[in-house]
Amino acid sequence: MSTGRLLVVSAPSGTGKTSIVKPVLGRLTNLAFSISHTTRQSRPGEEDGRDYHFVSMEKFEAKRLQNDFLEWARVHDNNYGTSRKAVQKQLAAGVDVILDIDVQGAMQLKAAASLPASYIFIAPPSMAELERRLKGRQTENAASLHTRLTNAAGELAQAGQYDYQIINDDLEMAIQTFEAIVIAIRAASGRDMRGEALTWPI
Repeated sequence: MSTGRLLVVSAPSGTGKTSIVKPVLGRLTNLAFSISHTTRQSRPGEEDGRDYHFVSMEKFEAKRLQNDFLEWARVHDNNYGTSRKAVQKQLAAGVDVILDIDVQGAMQLKAAASLPASYIFIAPPSMAELERRLKGRQTENAASLHTRLTNAAGELAQAGQYDYQIINDDLEMAIQTFEAIVIAIRAASGRDMRGEALTWPI
């Protein structure tokens, strides 16, 4: 059995990352999404254990001190962290794991280089389009909108640190590009598009 690989995906809030990743999760086998822990409040339609593990600041801090997180970051005044044990279990089972994390967390992982990982950055076509999308969600007040746009500018400046970059100006094309990247990463590590080890004729 082949060991899985981390697929670290980052994007400014409102870029459409979930709309790109979710269809590919449904198309490819041996591919899973890592459910992060967060201290933020759940939004309408979100479910604990499916979208995030929603925890108190106290519980998050206890997990952090116990080194339970593979990476963690404070984003938009809330903490987010990736369970080390859950990810390692999936990788050992030959499953590629998508980490939807902030640039801070991605750079932590890259610096540690403790697990095989590929880094994918998804960008909006422009800051003006990103602002339009964020306003369209109707979940941001003026202050939070300003914070997200300011953070987005900083995140975009780090895009060159990633192995792959996708601009989401056409959703279906972005989905196809993301799927092609996953398949290419598998091929580079001697696996087929299903994530299974290639077998050669003797």
